[in-house]
Amino acid sequence: MDLGLKGRTAAITGGSKGIGYAIAEEFAREGVNLHLASRSGDELKNASKKLIDAYGVKVETQAVDLSNRQVRDTWARDHASADILVNCAGAIPGGGLDQVDEDSWRRAWDLKLFGYIGITRIIYAEMCKRGSGVIINVVGAGGISTRASYICGAPNNAALISFTNALGGESIRHGVRVCGVNPGPVATERVDYLRKIEEERVPPAEREAWNKRYLDAMAYGRSARPDEVSGMVAFLASDRASYITGAMLTIDGGMFARGGAPGSPVKKPV
Repeated sequence: MDLGLKGRTAAITGGSKGIGYAIAEEFAREGVNLHLASRSGDELKNASKKLIDAYGVKVETQAVDLSNRQVRDTWARDHASADILVNCAGAIPGGGLDQVDEDSWRRAWDLKLFGYIGITRIIYAEMCKRGSGVIINVVGAGGISTRASYICGAPNNAALISFTNALGGESIRHGVRVCGVNPGPVATERVDYLRKIEEERVPPAEREAWNKRYLDAMAYGRSARPDEVSGMVAFLASDRASYITGAMLTIDGGMFARGGAPGSPVKKPV
């Protein structure tokens, strides 16, 4: 499907791997030129080469620590002319309250919560002046079904969901749409890390059953593929989604509708 995005420009944080790279590839396939940011210069270089070789679009990359406010704001000002902003950078630690110390908690929120808000603040203002633009926040289904084993990520995601809902309700008055997606588990290095953290909290004798529940909770008995998220992001960025703003779409294969997060005990009827 031609989404009519050819020639537009997208700024994507966390664009070197995982969901962020899949989104970059989806846009490149549609002819969108890219500004990619992440912490790893080598990963960005590899991502850029693959995208240029495969799709012939313009790709600009910058290795930056977006948890640093000054660096973050400079990057946002430098890319405020983008037609599309995708906030996707995040490194929320897994674990319970006894595992995530305050310094780790603050670093994580500086990158994802305040990073999304700070970058949006600058680019949104320029989009409003132009009377056009789309901002898409990649948040996470952990924000709508919280659990103690993801104690740092759950409230972070819940805050970003509310932020997206609130801003998107007003933004359309300025010709700008703000919306987002809540992926469930996606087959990336990050989800492998989070799964390992959660598994370590389970007594060894119960891990086999826990792993079975983990997979049974998912559609098709597997995590989502990154392209099962990126296609929706591209659609939301297009004019075909011109009446969608202030909304979050959950992409989890119905996991939470069936009873909750991976590894959770099966809910018995009352």
